[in-house]
Amino acid sequence: MTSRVAIVTGAARGIGAGVAKRLGEDGHDVAVVDLDEASCAETVAAIEATGRRALAVGADVSDEAAVEAAVARVAETLGAPTILVNNAGVLRDNLLFKMSMADWQTVMNVHLGGAFLMSRATQRFMTEANFGRIVNLSSTSALGNRGQANYSAAKAGLQGFTKTLAIELGRFGVTVNAIAPGFIVTAMTQATADRIGVPFEQFERAIVNNIPVQRAGQPEDIANAVSFFADERSGFVSGQVLYVAGGPTN
Repeated sequence: MTSRVAIVTGAARGIGAGVAKRLGEDGHDVAVVDLDEASCAETVAAIEATGRRALAVGADVSDEAAVEAAVARVAETLGAPTILVNNAGVLRDNLLFKMSMADWQTVMNVHLGGAFLMSRATQRFMTEANFGRIVNLSSTSALGNRGQANYSAAKAGLQGFTKTLAIELGRFGVTVNAIAPGFIVTAMTQATADRIGVPFEQFERAIVNNIPVQRAGQPEDIANAVSFFADERSGFVSGQVLYVAGGPTN
């Protein structure tokens, strides 16, 4: 398989870190993008341990100028990026009547705005290479989840965004797919348990009881799915939403 240059956003920890490490294992050079560049050091070291090059980039994916500068730096340092994983995300959970406009807008700007800006900034390199892979991280919350009107709407929006880009970019050798994780053990799910005031072990146990495979997901489970979509051999798979949730979803 040809070595490519990949960008993974929100890759300092959790799912993003797992994905970035897996892409390094798959033989790609990886730009590790997160809000704080210093926080990317561990992920960068893990990628370099596989023998691939890695670059830490600090950038706010909701900021247009920051995104353009980040992508330009990646292209100059590692080469033209032709794999993009839009993973960066934040939570601002609350019931509708308690949710502020700032809570709504922050989630939209990072999840949807960030995916838009990163995809727009990288698509030129992909179309010029006549090869590209964009993978957007949606969520089972796209189907609706109490206290997550903002997050659910953003994750559902990413699915429509995915299908539209697949139509627009397919003729240029670019595939665009989405992954919708179920319950994955990360700092973000820990924050959810903290928000509702439940010990994480109890929180996890209650959710796992309703997962057919009877276990929680790990970042590696999502990384495996990204690896498939990023592969050269998956070129006839585009515009799809893959639920990685340990069982069927409604």
